[in-house]
Amino acid sequence: MRARRPSRQTLAGQLLLASPALREPTFRRTVILLSTHTADGAMGVVLNHPLGKQLSELNADFALGPLAGVPLYRGGPVETGQLILAAWRWLAAENAFQLNFALDPEKAMEMVGTPGLTLRGFLGYSGWGKGQLEKELKTDTWFVAPVDSYNLDSADGTELWRTMLGSLDPELKLLADEPDDPTVN
Repeated sequence: MRARRPSRQTLAGQLLLASPALREPTFRRTVILLSTHTADGAMGVVLNHPLGKQLSELNADFALGPLAGVPLYRGGPVETGQLILAAWRWLAAENAFQLNFALDPEKAMEMVGTPGLTLRGFLGYSGWGKGQLEKELKTDTWFVAPVDSYNLDSADGTELWRTMLGSLDPELKLLADEPDDPTVN
């Protein structure tokens, strides 16, 4: 099985779906939303590793404000103490995905209540140095998927990964559904 090769130079705004063969615990069964992809590297956040906490639990400054209920996710292994606020929505009239990444809290507060908007907090991020992501794509570590093909809020955790990966190819669906322990198969 070969990863779908993107037709454009930048993958910013696209999804990376971990290959079922990727067993490294940090990225096993992950869905990453890439915010940046240039010749110098790439950056994104893991969408499907919820921490089961809200922003109010992270910092008392948010406890009584409009961002108190924003869910927190583990964004990746880099700078795990750094909070990244991100918001997105599908603009049906324009047939476009709108991503606002690394929002400052004031801008995020202005966006609260916007129809169709998802607002999340991420602790840390996932990053690749120059040429690193391209090498990983060549070895089928990741599958690239367009963000506009999915409802990013349809599921969470491993189920989001399974749903997205399974929609790419019937063989990938089988691999995504295989149990961790083959003796339970």
